[in-house]
Amino acid sequence: MNTSILTKAGLAGTLAAAAAFALGGTAAEAHGGLPVINVPHANPRFGIQNNVLTPSATQTSVAWGNLPLTNPDSPNGVTHYGYNTLDGAPLTQTKNEAHKTEPDKNVYLVLAGKHYLYQGHEIGPRGYVTRINLDETDPLKRVTLISDTDTAGNAYPTIDGITWDPFTRQLLLTAESSSPRGGVFAVGLDANGDPADGGKATRLDALGSGGYEGIQNDSDGNVWIVEDIGGAAASGGKVPNSFVYRFLPTDRTDLTKGGDLQALQIHRADGTPATTTELQANPSDAFISQLHTYGTSFATRWVTINGGTTGAFDATTAAKAADATPLKRPENGVFRPGTSFKDFYFTETGDTTTSSTLPGAYGGVFRLSQKSPSATTGRIAIAAVGDKEHTGFDNISFATKDDLLVVEDAGDGLHGQRNALDSGYVFQLRSSREDERASGERSARAPQPVRFLAEGRDASATFDAMGGPSYNDGDNEITGIHVSDGDPSVGGLLGAKLPEPTISSSWRTFWTQQHGDNTTWEISWNGDPQGEQH
Repeated sequence: MNTSILTKAGLAGTLAAAAAFALGGTAAEAHGGLPVINVPHANPRFGIQNNVLTPSATQTSVAWGNLPLTNPDSPNGVTHYGYNTLDGAPLTQTKNEAHKTEPDKNVYLVLAGKHYLYQGHEIGPRGYVTRINLDETDPLKRVTLISDTDTAGNAYPTIDGITWDPFTRQLLLTAESSSPRGGVFAVGLDANGDPADGGKATRLDALGSGGYEGIQNDSDGNVWIVEDIGGAAASGGKVPNSFVYRFLPTDRTDLTKGGDLQALQIHRADGTPATTTELQANPSDAFISQLHTYGTSFATRWVTINGGTTGAFDATTAAKAADATPLKRPENGVFRPGTSFKDFYFTETGDTTTSSTLPGAYGGVFRLSQKSPSATTGRIAIAAVGDKEHTGFDNISFATKDDLLVVEDAGDGLHGQRNALDSGYVFQLRSSREDERASGERSARAPQPVRFLAEGRDASATFDAMGGPSYNDGDNEITGIHVSDGDPSVGGLLGAKLPEPTISSSWRTFWTQQHGDNTTWEISWNGDPQGEQH
């Protein structure tokens, strides 16, 4: 065990809070229940930097990359929380360091009285899922392997998105790869939070194959999927090339029985659909600018792209053929609490470069509103507009009914262009009724981002960014922002309850500092961390 890494992980939360309190003179803005004071600047892309949090927030490390798994799959190198050691390489900061696996999106569940955090791993020789026991005080006993093989005993793709499906009692996992490799996998959990069926992952062919990332359930048992596939280069940027999907299962308790996969179609002001053919042929189409203008809204319709099948198919190709509307790398989505699953918010990353001159280059956050979660039609409007300083939006979570947490994954190139590492923001949204009134009002003022986290760059990520092996990413990335009370029932679906992380200790907030040391943190908004410092 590398005790220097443990010491650094423990100190980082305290240093970050102290640095934030030293940022006197910033504008204070109270957001819902969140006591947020704006962190005025992102960290520069230079050397090793500490994370800086809004003064009232503290963070505690709950896991980090070199923690050993309590039940390793040693023959396949699945031995540590953040490293694959199949090649026998040292863990970090050498030219031949081990492959980093990058724990990604978080799912917090309370099962049999135990408090667990589940994650898929995004990079490396094979995909796997781990569980952090938040009640375990010994770090060497904290992380367990849940799954790293499919039902045939083979490795499955690396995992990006994850959610808990209370209808099937499974973790739903997404592989962010183009067809035929990408898609959705399921791993069952028993009542104790342990893997069912030996932890074998089942590919859910009926949900299609594509570069899937975000995944969520609604109260009807439908599965919403957000795709992240970058488009081809065009003059001035990249063409939109990714879709938002909804799967209506034949049996919501058994997704292997098939159902209808649908893709979102957005209509122009004249009522005609904005199609892939049109937007890829003309990525400067005025419609894209209009879609990214606050105060506008457009009608939507779900179009079925492969109804009733249980067999594998290319969802991206099918969405294009069905005249669904492509976007610029939408990544993750969540339902707004208190809306009965009628309002779905999702991020759009954009082109992640300041050299793009195309409309929509900086992405944003969109709101899709419907009369019910299973409704065929609705309206879409941009809820927060990206710009050069606030872009690369990725993971997303509601901290209260009005406070939306959005984090950046801008990438090393954009970090260098801006000389700024990633940040996490709070957007205070209007009520749903006020949002509806704002749609159509061009003079309406978009919600302004308030930085609650300026991510740093740890020593391992700095090494990788400055010449480490090409198979490991460089700068740290913010991912996995997640607020939940861990309720595994249908009533605990994200969006079913109003989060209260500053009032109730049952509501907990997590994020993952991906790359580098691959540290996952828990945030307390009252300056009182849930667990001990490590």
